[in-house]
Amino acid sequence: MKAQIYITDDERIKCQKIADAFAELEKDDIMVLDAGRFGFVKLQYYTFLSGFEVVVTFTDSQTMFEDLWEEWFHTQLILLGKAMNVGDIYYDDIFNRLPKKKKKELMKKRSYFIRRSKK
Repeated sequence: MKAQIYITDDERIKCQKIADAFAELEKDDIMVLDAGRFGFVKLQYYTFLSGFEVVVTFTDSQTMFEDLWEEWFHTQLILLGKAMNVGDIYYDDIFNRLPKKKKKELMKKRSYFIRRSKK
């Protein structure tokens, strides 16, 4: 019986580069691990008693990039919102309150992650 492949070798290489590019998310309790033929797995929100609350599997590098970008971007907005003493954290509201320079800086980081993902 032939083993079924769930992620192509090409996608595995691309996903590994993306996981490496976003490695800094580990400090925010997000881990991305190679799950062999099943693809890559994002583990998020660990608690001692129940383990990880969110588990997402990726076999497509573009989907994985977009998901990790959103995680990084939202984390930054939350941190900025707290620093600005914003009571309710709505991503669009926080982003709209930022100075143009800070908005540009955040959006340039997307290009940074894209470049790191291509190495």
